[in-house]
Amino acid sequence: MKNIAVVLSGCGYLDGAEITESVSALISLTQFKANYQVFAPDLEFPTTNHLSGDAQNEKRNAMTEASRIARGKVQNLTELNPDEFDGVVFPGGFGAALNLSDWGKVGSSARVLDDVSKTITEFHSQSKPICAICIAPALVAKVLGSHEVHLTIGNDKETALEIEKTGAKHVECKVTDYVTDRENKIVTTPAYMFDDARPSDVFKGINSALKEFCEMA
Repeated sequence: MKNIAVVLSGCGYLDGAEITESVSALISLTQFKANYQVFAPDLEFPTTNHLSGDAQNEKRNAMTEASRIARGKVQNLTELNPDEFDGVVFPGGFGAALNLSDWGKVGSSARVLDDVSKTITEFHSQSKPICAICIAPALVAKVLGSHEVHLTIGNDKETALEIEKTGAKHVECKVTDYVTDRENKIVTTPAYMFDDARPSDVFKGINSALKEFCEMA
């Protein structure tokens, strides 16, 4: 069985990992007979009230929050050894753009968390597949843009423009579909970059993307 690393950024779409995307990824991996291990950075981040959308005067730990999705089985991102895995998956949620990087604040000028950048670079250098969902492809674009990687965040023109500033090539894509860069072994799907997407369509896109991903692993 393939062993896949899954990197979460917390729990909750406004300040961490998007829950439907994360769970869809875990279900899909098991459907395709892959084992997975969840990782998250051990860092504090400011939280958002998911009912009102307002910032809260409270900080939480990304690893602790990710354990809500992983049912307690989460490891520190510093412990992720690419030699032990056949591929890596990055679900979306604003945590990818706020906790794993600062893309949500400065776009293509973003700095990616060192452990995230290292993970993406090492999986790519070992020719192991990377799947990124929703806004998470921006992380891949920032780290691997010089390789002219092809990826998608859907059809958001402003975000696509920022992605192309990194050197990456953006491809428009429906929520139910995915984009594959076979040369670089990168699979991406837009998911909730379409705000009004139905959960079933989000799952369909992620499930299709991860089928392709698992065949590459």
